[in-house]
Amino acid sequence: MNNYGFIKVAAASPKLKVGNTRYNVDQIIEACKQGKEANILVFPELCVTGYTCGDLFSQNTLLDRALIELKRLMNSTTDQDTLIFVGLPINVKDDLYNCAVAIQRGKIRGIVPKIYTANYNEFYEKRWFASGINIMDEIKEVEVFGEKYPFGNIIFKNKEMGYGVAADICEDLWAPIPRSSYLTLNGANIIVNLSASNELVGKSDYRRQLIRQFSASSLCGYVYSSAGVYESTTDTVFGGDCIICENGEQINTSNRFSRKNEIIFADLDVNRLSFERRVNRTFSDGQRFNQNNNYTVVDIEEQSHIDMDRVNRNISPTPFVPSNHVQINERCKEIFNIQVSGLAKRLEHIGMERAVIGVSGGLDSTLALLVVYQTFNLLDIPMENVIAVTMPGFGTTDNTYNNAVGLIKSLGMTFKEIDIKDACLQHFKDIGHDPDIHDVTYENVQARERTQILMDLANKSNGLVIGTGDLSELALGWATYNGDHMSMYSVNCSIPKTLVKFLVQWVADNNIDEETRKILYSIINTPISPELLPPDKEGKIAQKTESIIGPYELHDFFLYYTIRQGTEPKKLMIMAERAFGNKYSLENIKKYLKMFYKRFFTQQFKRSCLPDGPKVGTVSLSPRGDWRMPSDADYQIWIDQLD
Repeated sequence: MNNYGFIKVAAASPKLKVGNTRYNVDQIIEACKQGKEANILVFPELCVTGYTCGDLFSQNTLLDRALIELKRLMNSTTDQDTLIFVGLPINVKDDLYNCAVAIQRGKIRGIVPKIYTANYNEFYEKRWFASGINIMDEIKEVEVFGEKYPFGNIIFKNKEMGYGVAADICEDLWAPIPRSSYLTLNGANIIVNLSASNELVGKSDYRRQLIRQFSASSLCGYVYSSAGVYESTTDTVFGGDCIICENGEQINTSNRFSRKNEIIFADLDVNRLSFERRVNRTFSDGQRFNQNNNYTVVDIEEQSHIDMDRVNRNISPTPFVPSNHVQINERCKEIFNIQVSGLAKRLEHIGMERAVIGVSGGLDSTLALLVVYQTFNLLDIPMENVIAVTMPGFGTTDNTYNNAVGLIKSLGMTFKEIDIKDACLQHFKDIGHDPDIHDVTYENVQARERTQILMDLANKSNGLVIGTGDLSELALGWATYNGDHMSMYSVNCSIPKTLVKFLVQWVADNNIDEETRKILYSIINTPISPELLPPDKEGKIAQKTESIIGPYELHDFFLYYTIRQGTEPKKLMIMAERAFGNKYSLENIKKYLKMFYKRFFTQQFKRSCLPDGPKVGTVSLSPRGDWRMPSDADYQIWIDQLD
């Protein structure tokens, strides 16, 4: 069974009674039953005894019963292939260690002692526990139940499923250099943390930020489980905070302060983590500089794969667009400012105070025009220095024409109209093309005529031609080579089509007057089209891009996961089916994914000679900034996997 790199992890915070090891293990066993489908299951720090036992940790009765109950837990999970991490005190050479014990199929797989014993403010751990930092240099095994088990820094590896797990215990994460930092550099791509982190005002936000940031900088998954409300409240209160992150993203969290057994699940994508580490050379350099090799590798036993149908992971159908309104506004503001800053720098550097831009009445040229508008305001350059040109052709409709004219005039720019039909007809005559044949020549003659006009106007006025093409068009090669493909500075080159309308809408709602806002909303509601073919009998757009190449939301989805995560074709197809639900059949997804690969590979030659433009997100196809691909690479093995 192919799990496509997904593994299921779980974090549990069960009810407990401080010092009542039997009751506590009863709750742990119940949680293990709930988490039996997980590959990895994590419990809180010292969950077998309770974290807040205080001086009771010096009592042999408590320590002996903890081991007895550990054995009972092992016996109750002999048929469970989950790698289970539980916390309890372990006596080694007459020192007591706060440990994470990993068990699988009724066997101890390894024991990890806490390194950083918290001993400040409300914490007094050094009163009861020794740090494992010294003893790990002396011994690599400890004896429990008459058998010896690995002890110290351990990476638990599942070679078949491609993951390695290492354990932190609470304070280990909060240290200047967490113990797990070294272990991630040595191959661990999932960190589990058995914790007892009490609740203070604002601490939860900081804790979650800390975990997200660690998972981002270490390119790993992170599974965190903290002690709950049934710990002693003599001086502190615990909330049972459970958190699962992946590469800086918070995948799932628990309800804090719950008074019942809490368990949360998430499906981590270890293939994605491996891809991130391969392409991130900073991480690779960190591996070379890492001198800490004081760790043991333990191969865990075979585990069940997750059936892809049971993978419970939220896959956004619009990965370029945030899911909530507040985030969308913040993202749009930041992106728009990057575009404006890039253009402002270019104009200042070359000493130009004029811009030339073609305006079609479509979304892309509208966004570019708004960037120019804001840039000229920023640089305090008169708006009449923007020469905005509308160039009606054979496919121009009244709606887009009126929107283009109205927008240019409402922004106070120099309006210029140049009808290209006669010039194109003359060109058809010159090259011997029948104008009644509406083929690629018919379309591209118009695109190149428009670009020639803009370039010549720029020379005449000492201005800069502003490109309007977006990232999605570049990915698919949906641009005329040396036509709309070319400009002197391309402000939209990193903006995917699915994000363009949100940017235009953000400007309409925040940065513009009421008259212009109405025009912008009309443009937002206009179908996407290059308008190179004649309109229909009613004068409406006949040539709709998405009816030819497929929905842009699908292509943007394919683009994001192909470039950003290196997702393989079959997995990508299944992810798309999951993300879009019943909107597209699997057959159509497959058809458009094949089209994406073919166009993406065959059109690289256009991307190899792109004009400059600002990178705004994690996906860019600039041949200088991010994407370096040979123009004659073959796509067949990607198609073969789909077939």
